[in-house]
Amino acid sequence: MNAVEVKNLTKYYRGFTLDHISFSLPGGCIMGLIGENGAGKSTIIKLLLGIIRKDEGSISLFGRGESGRQHLLKDEVGFVLDELKLNCEFRAKNINNIMSSAYRHWNSETFYGLLDKMNIPVSKRIKAMSRGMKMKVGIAIAMSHNAKLLILDEATGGLDPVVRDEVVDMLYEFTRDEEHSVLISSHIVSDLEKLCDYIAFLHHGKLVLCEEKDRLMEQYGMIHCTEKQLSELDCSAVIGKKSNQYGAEAIVRRDAVPKGLDIGPTDIEKLFVFMNRGNHNEEYDKK
Repeated sequence: MNAVEVKNLTKYYRGFTLDHISFSLPGGCIMGLIGENGAGKSTIIKLLLGIIRKDEGSISLFGRGESGRQHLLKDEVGFVLDELKLNCEFRAKNINNIMSSAYRHWNSETFYGLLDKMNIPVSKRIKAMSRGMKMKVGIAIAMSHNAKLLILDEATGGLDPVVRDEVVDMLYEFTRDEEHSVLISSHIVSDLEKLCDYIAFLHHGKLVLCEEKDRLMEQYGMIHCTEKQLSELDCSAVIGKKSNQYGAEAIVRRDAVPKGLDIGPTDIEKLFVFMNRGNHNEEYDKK
């Protein structure tokens, strides 16, 4: 069963449209939403959480549509936004008391155990915590009420590399249970590359691709060549390119270039950067 399924999800704003987005997150998997600032990542997450209302399309969580989604959001979905929205005077005890009243399946032992594992002092007030510590508390809350799906919006943004690595490890451990899934947005592509099973790339409100990470590595590669060699390739084979006085490099579809051309490996971050560059080029060409 899919943990998340959206079809033709659309939200209209003045100057921006989330444009008929469709994707599925299989149960037991982690999907990363990648895109530049303003691409629509946070809009999708707010729609999934019911923070804002969709204009078109459908959303289902664990096979349940609109009628059953609110119940799921309360009991089976944990979420972490880019800011911990709790009273700044709260300590762990206050948080535990509030959450035990809010969630039917709140587990105090799990909560305090996660805080201990992440080296969060239970006596420390939220206002005295660093951004990294607040994010860890948010993740501990999300993982302490028996949630099957975690939804995280820029959860690693602004964190130092050590803390980001700890967060990635926690999410990976969470999905060792095959009933658990994670949807996470970030512009720190290297984190998602280590963590995710699926990658969804958004650009200006449109879903450019959504694919298994390993499949992307099989489909695309990097070439280094001359400008002349690059110009001889079919335009549909080139995802994105850049040139300098020494030659050109491009991300290409492996099955669309001539045999004999040396195609090296790429990674998700390069694919994201070059695909973004390619989209900018296409938009420029249409003007």
